[in-house]
Amino acid sequence: MKLIIAAIKPFKLEEVREALTEVGVRGMMVSDIKGFGSQSGHTEIYRGAEYAVNFVPKVKLEIVVAADLADQVVETIAKTARTDKIGDGKIFVLDVESALRVRTGETNEDAI
Repeated sequence: MKLIIAAIKPFKLEEVREALTEVGVRGMMVSDIKGFGSQSGHTEIYRGAEYAVNFVPKVKLEIVVAADLADQVVETIAKTARTDKIGDGKIFVLDVESALRVRTGETNEDAI
């Protein structure tokens, strides 16, 4: 099993969710986050005053899938979340040692 962590632009969330559902993803966790990467934030003007926005709002997706589905999920997220502008996000893939569905006691791939 693989844990896929993706940070994407918030307005892309629903489009990414729909695309992942089509490829067989049955669930995900979503969190609102703030961060910065290469762009190191930006400046904005509000009521005539310029100020720095050091942390950019993003949405973090956490998805656990069978190892054989991981590449397809990563490709789907990358293709769907891409705007070709700076700050499109990042995707990380980690190994998952075990999983347990609390309600039923199912483990590993049966739990996801």
